[in-house]
Amino acid sequence: MLSFTLVLLSLSIFAQAQYTATYLPNNAPKQSQQGQQGTNQCGTGSSQNSTCQNAYLNSVDDFCLFAPPEPGPNSIIGETERIEVSWCLKSGYGTRLIPDGTILGAHFVQTPDYVQVTGTGDLTKINVPKGDSGGELDPHGADGNGNPIGGLVFSSAFGTLMQLHEWTNFMSDSEFCFRGCKDGPNAPALCQHIYDVMGCGWNMPGNYAAGTFERCLGNSGEPMGVYGGSTFHQGDGNTPPAHPAPATSSCTPFSSVSNGLAASSSSAPSSSIVGNSSSASASASSAVSSGSAVSSASLVSGLVSVTAPNAISTGGVISPTAAPTAKAASVSSSSAHPSSTATGKSSGASSLGSSLAIGGVVMGFGLVLGALLV
Repeated sequence: MLSFTLVLLSLSIFAQAQYTATYLPNNAPKQSQQGQQGTNQCGTGSSQNSTCQNAYLNSVDDFCLFAPPEPGPNSIIGETERIEVSWCLKSGYGTRLIPDGTILGAHFVQTPDYVQVTGTGDLTKINVPKGDSGGELDPHGADGNGNPIGGLVFSSAFGTLMQLHEWTNFMSDSEFCFRGCKDGPNAPALCQHIYDVMGCGWNMPGNYAAGTFERCLGNSGEPMGVYGGSTFHQGDGNTPPAHPAPATSSCTPFSSVSNGLAASSSSAPSSSIVGNSSSASASASSAVSSGSAVSSASLVSGLVSVTAPNAISTGGVISPTAAPTAKAASVSSSSAHPSSTATGKSSGASSLGSSLAIGGVVMGFGLVLGALLV
């Protein structure tokens, strides 16, 4: 019995000694890890452009998730795991807020060793691309700096605000699970991070039902991947089933979780699209009208050197300025029937040329007659 106690004590000392630093939000450095793109000095003002990488696991209506900082098809969890930012249900942490309608079901469980939230939602509202089957985030990563780099997790569920050094968070476009373990000898095993392709249901069996929100007490259950005296590793021939979900009790239901922030739309307003279309149409019509006027003037310029003042095009014939409605009708007609418009221009020019030729002959005959009489 004494040797077993010493083993537990040694494990506890090892668990406490492996962490190089312990922070609270008010004394965290600007960046807790080298290569970190976000920050741990987040203040209290929420912003949808925040780069805060502090997450909180306090209750069913007060938790955060790590998710991509930018939307888009390339923001899948596996590609952005190093730069995820914190999205929270409550304001006051200096993070981004999870928009209303994102979380469709959430189940918060507090055990003697960890706190955990599981659920479903439309996580595209926090930049997880639609169709992303997900990925795993944890404080270790391939280089020990964490995914995201410098991500910190805190909780006040155990009575006082504390950092949870061991945690694991799975995210997809429709499902989430987040467990943070209280410092102690069991923390590394209960928040194991090596099963990154096994997903939420296998790593954190529990309630994922949509439409309900609750906070419960629960048992700690078995460490993921540990079955009696053997430990499963990804890639082993046979994948064992998930452990049964630990028993829960003293559940308190919540009607919903919200903060009043509506989800933003990435699509352009329809009025803007219509306006642009109208402007483009008007520009095209203007170009057609100008083109008609220039073409008509060119046809006439070969016959006369004088153009009527304020002339516009009406089917290729130069005429005094018409009413705006007549001009619009002319533009519409020219646009709709380009072949008849060209015919009109040719006929108008030919008629005008004939009239000028006859006038010239008459004028010449008059001059000759006048000279003979003199």
